Amino acid sequence: QVQLVESGGGLVQPGGSLRLSCAASGFTFSYSYMKWYRQAPGKERELVAGISSGGGSTNYADSVKGRFTISRDNAKNTVYLQMNSLKPEDTAVYYCNARLGNYWGQGTQVTVSS
Repeated sequence: QVQLVESGGGLVQPGGSLRLSCAASGFTFSYSYMKWYRQAPGKERELVAGISSGGGSTNYADSVKGRFTISRDNAKNTVYLQMNSLKPEDTAVYYCNARLGNYWGQGTQVTVSS
């Protein structure tokens, strides 16, 4: 069956960094555009970043441009989100999404606080 398993979340101080991972199985990962979303308490889920199937094209929300980097390793069926210069407003549950089949992971909590 299809699985997307996020990991790497946690508590970090403002200005710190985290690297999220999303391991995929059960579908042809290398065929799918992949995205990271986030949802903060009381807010709607928002798109953070996306990456094409081959990794050659990326897109970012204005709020994270220059601070976050999305990447993928098709040999490992994994997509990553490197998050630098984290701010309290980045606090949210982060989800990965596979456009192919519209599959979702369970999410990983990121909390940015001193």
